[in-house]
Amino acid sequence: MEKNVLFIKNMVCARCILSVSEILSRLEIPYDQITLGEVSLSRSLSLQEKQELAKELDTIGFEIIEDKNTRLVNRIKSVIIKGIYEDKNFSNQNLSAILSEELNFDYSHLSNLFSRIEGKSIQHYQQDIKTERVKELLEYDQLSISEIAMDLGYSSAAYLSTQFKKSTGLTPSQYKIGLGKKRNSLDSH
Repeated sequence: MEKNVLFIKNMVCARCILSVSEILSRLEIPYDQITLGEVSLSRSLSLQEKQELAKELDTIGFEIIEDKNTRLVNRIKSVIIKGIYEDKNFSNQNLSAILSEELNFDYSHLSNLFSRIEGKSIQHYQQDIKTERVKELLEYDQLSISEIAMDLGYSSAAYLSTQFKKSTGLTPSQYKIGLGKKRNSLDSH
C-alpha cells in the first residue's frame, strides 16, 4: 500500500489539492484520495508515468519527494498548516502530542529531524505559519485583532501583537494600514 502513496512537496492549501487533482486527471492517473502533501493512488505508476507526473508537478512548483526523512518533514508541515488553517482548537493543543499521535513517531525524533533538515525548530516553523495566517486575516479585514488572537490560540491581542512584531518588524495595526503588506507563500517557510 505504501508504494501507492506519493508524497508531494509544497502542497499547502486546498487549491494545491485541486491543482494536483487536475494534473492526475489530465494524465489519466487514477487516485483514491489527495490530502496536503500526499496522494493515495489506485495503482502503482510505471516509471514513465511517474516521470510525466513529476514534470507536470514541477511546472506548478511541486515535486515528488523520494527521501523518507524529507517526506516525514513534509508531513509535519502539513499537520501544522492544516491545523492552523482548519482547526480553531489546534493552537490550544499540545503540538508535540498532536505530531507524535498523527505521525506515530516520538516527538524528540520528529523535532531533531525537522531541525536538521529545515534549519529551524518545529515551533519556529509553526510561528512562521501563524504569522502568515495573521497577515491573511488582517488583509481580509473581517476580524478584529482580538478575534484573530482568539482564533489562533494566542493568550491575548497584546501577545499576538508582540509575536507579530518579532516576526515582521511591524505591529498588526501597521501591517493592516499597508506599511508592510507582503505575505510569504507557505511553502517558502
